[in-house]
Amino acid sequence: MSDFAARGEEPEVLFWVGCAGAFDDRYKRVTRAFVRILEHVGVKYAVLGMEETCTGDPAKRAGNEFLFQMQAMQNITTFEGYNVKKIVTACPHCFNTIKNEYPALGGNYEVIHHSTFLQQLIDEGRVKLEGGEAYKGRRITFHDSCYLGRANNIYEAPRAVLEALDADLVEMKRSKANGLCCGAGGAQMWKEPEPGKKDVNIERTEEALATLDGNAEALARIQGKESGNEGATPAPKQNDQSSIIAVGCPFCMTMMADGVKNKERESNVQVFDLAELVASAEGLNA
Repeated sequence: MSDFAARGEEPEVLFWVGCAGAFDDRYKRVTRAFVRILEHVGVKYAVLGMEETCTGDPAKRAGNEFLFQMQAMQNITTFEGYNVKKIVTACPHCFNTIKNEYPALGGNYEVIHHSTFLQQLIDEGRVKLEGGEAYKGRRITFHDSCYLGRANNIYEAPRAVLEALDADLVEMKRSKANGLCCGAGGAQMWKEPEPGKKDVNIERTEEALATLDGNAEALARIQGKESGNEGATPAPKQNDQSSIIAVGCPFCMTMMADGVKNKERESNVQVFDLAELVASAEGLNA
């Protein structure tokens, strides 16, 4: 961003990388995939680099309002210094905080989650999803992030991206507004889970695996409110291709990937972010 400012220019969009996208080895691959897409379609983007700090989301969810406001005001000052107008991020927690909580502190910006941004690129024909890995016939289920779905009512954009892959999209018994949390939201990412009968991410992973497998018996044992129109049991899996749990959140990726490892299903079930799937379909993987 400082390079743009030095040239007297402004980018089309600021890519807010987030802590996971910058520091988590697994999620760095998502950052790289999204950047490859931006560069492939010619989006004029910038990042803050060392000037990007935490949004303050974990502090606020943990009840430390003072720390949240300090971190938020630091970021708002940086945004204002660069005359930032439009921000895109792959993290629903960063998205929710900057979009919904910064305005009360004087920070008003157009904030877009990368699922919506990718859908727009596909709708505009700038991303054609051809030339790379083909997903036709592969079974994919999408895990809704609470901070993207229930907090911001964004359910269709990630599904539109997956449908564009021409994959076999199967819905979990609990999805969209009735989706089950991965267990990491509300600053839970940074601590051990509370004692109980089962960790939330294991419960959610079992549901995802049963959905991908078309396991009616396992799905019948799942408790909780169903989504209604997606309650039908998917047909049993018919081929040997790896199935995919798609996510649009770094916290969800960690929790679902850990769940797949716990169930020892890494050999035939993979967890990918939407940006990785799109980049792969475009032949943009390094």
